[in-house]
Amino acid sequence: MSLELYLDLISPPCRAIYIFAKMNNIHFNYFAVNLLQGEQHSKEFEAISILRKVPVLREGSFILAESVPILLYLTRKFNTSIYWYPPDIHIQASIDEYMAWQYEGMHIIMEKILSLKLLIPMITGQDVPQEKVDDALKQVETNTQLFCNHFLKDKPFLVGNVISLADLMAAVELMQPSGADFDIFLGRPKLHEWLLRVEEIVGHRLFQEAHEKLLTIRNWDVSILDPSVRKKILIMIEKMTK
Repeated sequence: MSLELYLDLISPPCRAIYIFAKMNNIHFNYFAVNLLQGEQHSKEFEAISILRKVPVLREGSFILAESVPILLYLTRKFNTSIYWYPPDIHIQASIDEYMAWQYEGMHIIMEKILSLKLLIPMITGQDVPQEKVDDALKQVETNTQLFCNHFLKDKPFLVGNVISLADLMAAVELMQPSGADFDIFLGRPKLHEWLLRVEEIVGHRLFQEAHEKLLTIRNWDVSILDPSVRKKILIMIEKMTK
């Protein structure tokens, strides 16, 4: 039974799953879903996942959405190295703590920076009011500091001396503002050293491969954006910038 992964590598959770599967030699059929083209709202994709979100894993009639359950499923099914999600209950709890926090604490604000500084101006042709950008940057500073002080501390990795699922999820999220040429690691040597350790274990080539779409997103031709998708994006933008 073949394993199918529906991903868009502009999405940090999708990048985490892509990297994890590649690192662990998990064979999968890769189906690209272009979020910026609204492909997640197509009838074809809705037939796969009514949630209309990526990532999605499909294995025969079994369908699984959301990045954390997918990563945990892959660790268990393919018996990957125990350091990703060690059997120690306290270490598991620490990984769970980060992954429960990361969506609101990391994903939303990092995605917002990419949108405010790049995607919204590209799509609308207008810059976002500076006060909106400044407010988002303050939240980035607060949440990044919390990440460093509470989760990373003085450890090589988030839960100790070896990489885990938490490190992989965190690294791809913290890379998201780079798509807008905003380097969150600048002036944060401890955080940058941690990222380099993660990238070294992942492998530079794979890390760059997974982030290529993000790092070249400013070359995206917005003129090909479907009008119905543009309308949905503009509604989202209006809510985001209020």
